[in-house]
Amino acid sequence: MSIQRIGIILNGVTGRMGTNQHLVRSILAIIRQGGIKVSDELTLMPDPILTGRSASKLQELATKHSCAKTGPLKTSTDLPAVLADPAYPIFFDASGTLHRARFVQMAAAAGKAIYCEKPTAVETAEALRLAEVCEKAGIKNGVVQDKLWLPGLRKLALLKSQGFFGRILSVRGEFGYWVFTGEHEGQPAQRPSWNYRKADGGGIIVDMLCHWRYVIDNLFGEVTAVSCLGATHIPQRVDEKGETYNCDTDDSCYATFETADNVVCQFNSSWNVRVRRDDLLTLQVDGTHGSAMVGLRKCWFQSMAGTPKPVWNPDIDSPINHYNHWQEVPDTAEYDNAFKIQWEMFIKHVALDTPFRWTLREGAKGVQLAELGLQSWAERKWLNVPKI
Repeated sequence: MSIQRIGIILNGVTGRMGTNQHLVRSILAIIRQGGIKVSDELTLMPDPILTGRSASKLQELATKHSCAKTGPLKTSTDLPAVLADPAYPIFFDASGTLHRARFVQMAAAAGKAIYCEKPTAVETAEALRLAEVCEKAGIKNGVVQDKLWLPGLRKLALLKSQGFFGRILSVRGEFGYWVFTGEHEGQPAQRPSWNYRKADGGGIIVDMLCHWRYVIDNLFGEVTAVSCLGATHIPQRVDEKGETYNCDTDDSCYATFETADNVVCQFNSSWNVRVRRDDLLTLQVDGTHGSAMVGLRKCWFQSMAGTPKPVWNPDIDSPINHYNHWQEVPDTAEYDNAFKIQWEMFIKHVALDTPFRWTLREGAKGVQLAELGLQSWAERKWLNVPKI
């Protein structure tokens, strides 16, 4: 058995998402499972180094997550020096969106394969420019599109591939939860304050429409038009220092999309909604032959033959329990962490040249939809989505 070491620069992973999803649940999880077994003869083993501005934060993170299996985690605040080291062929960035361009350009100039969080930028032109930087440098590149590997969406894709829905008519998505404002003791905000400041790249439209673009494109047809309404429902919150600040960007988004397959998709996204549904993200997909209700991990379906016949009568309690006529798609496989699945695919893409189509150019499509969503809100009208 040959073990091939794959050096990975993890930049900006001291934040919540970078630590939890990318460092702990992806890279360290791959190491703890014994690497990525490609064949009986070859295993790919990540060898990470953590980079960032704060030596103390990096060391604290490294100390917390080092163990016998992973060994001591390496750290550095000298990113140019690490980029110059040929032992690290992959560069990953989870820093703030507005810092992304500088790091991507540095890594591309160093000839690294580049993988990064979404959004890659806040403007389409910049997202496309970064894609072109990578393409002209001839380097492999990718962007996180994690929701495609959620168990619930994988089960939905299975139903679709088997022709269960017939012709898909519409999709209704509900996403979000109540993010505490931080003003009450014992209820600290569970999202960072930059999310609510435009100057720092915040806003739920920029954040979530990037996700909805690749979900819709891959499952329901390429997005061709958008109508979007944003809102800043809560004008003030309390930051990490306990200081009140003004929120100047959207915390809720109500969007409708049309696809090339004539599917109408409505997505509500909000940090100001209390959850009374099956999951933090739910999608209801209705087709001519059947429907599905999808959460992060579960998927329920109702066929044409299993559809009850409701009759409108508001004077009595409904004689139909509408939850009873749905069946759950069983777990017929083990479902790994969605971020980890895509990480393994990208590592194999770099090491073995296996296919990987979720490039920075694909990521630019999400930025485009977010930018058009903001424009639609400002102009109060439907906008067509040009092809990229």
